[in-house]
Amino acid sequence: MMRLRVNNKKAPIRSIASPSYLSAMTSQDSKSLKGKLALITGCTGGIGYATAIALGRLGCSIAVHYNSAEAKANELVKELEANHPDVKAVAFQADLSGYEGVKKLHGDVVRVLGHPDVLFNNAGVLGGAIGPNGNIQDVSVETFETTWRTNTGTAFLMTQLCLPSMEERKWGRIVFNSRLSLNPKVSFEAFALKQVLPRYVGTGGVVGPHYASSKSAMHGLLHWIASRYAKDGITCNAVAPALIVETTMMANPSEELGPPECWDWAVTEIDVLEETNSYRSIWTPS
Repeated sequence: MMRLRVNNKKAPIRSIASPSYLSAMTSQDSKSLKGKLALITGCTGGIGYATAIALGRLGCSIAVHYNSAEAKANELVKELEANHPDVKAVAFQADLSGYEGVKKLHGDVVRVLGHPDVLFNNAGVLGGAIGPNGNIQDVSVETFETTWRTNTGTAFLMTQLCLPSMEERKWGRIVFNSRLSLNPKVSFEAFALKQVLPRYVGTGGVVGPHYASSKSAMHGLLHWIASRYAKDGITCNAVAPALIVETTMMANPSEELGPPECWDWAVTEIDVLEETNSYRSIWTPS
């Protein structure tokens, strides 16, 4: 796992889902998250589901967001409550394709559980795939705007709504889910181990320009937020996964798709590390 920093300092490299590292991290950081509340959008599959389990293990209560997968959301809530009696877990339905859905979700979470300490902007849509060899004419302006609103605009608004309470408490963790295909800085070792798909790294990916641009915009957003709110004890970072099973990224999964558990620990570490180590980072496979 490579952590890319924008201050040009050498980035530490950690092995993917190392059991010894996970164990050490869990014991070290569990106190930091006990009593905290995490809001995870798109929480019913893939990285969102795995991250909820990982944060719950560290004593963090979870606001489980879903759009249509109510049964999966309820299953996750039951799993969290059964394994961690001290953790609160509640499912919240909201359609995040529009801004009113974002306001509704935030309001419901605050009313039931309180203000989130941790925000993982994980929800997103593809907006239809034209592939790396498609024609830009095949993406309508309406599709472009809808994809941007759902992936970038709603994440911006949710962050905007959550930040004031984080400022007041002088503590907050914000994470965006970006995409590996937007970043060319991935190690050759990752290619050799087939942890990434080299033909798509740094090319904009396999979906299309609407999706790629909506995800890359998050990098600029997180840099600004991190710089502005670091003095208030708030960090902002991103994870940039490749293709993950149990998501809608690909209709026909292959052996090259990674498991969600490759990323739950990365999100967890970004959320709990202190400001000196968790500041404007983009985590990619390495």
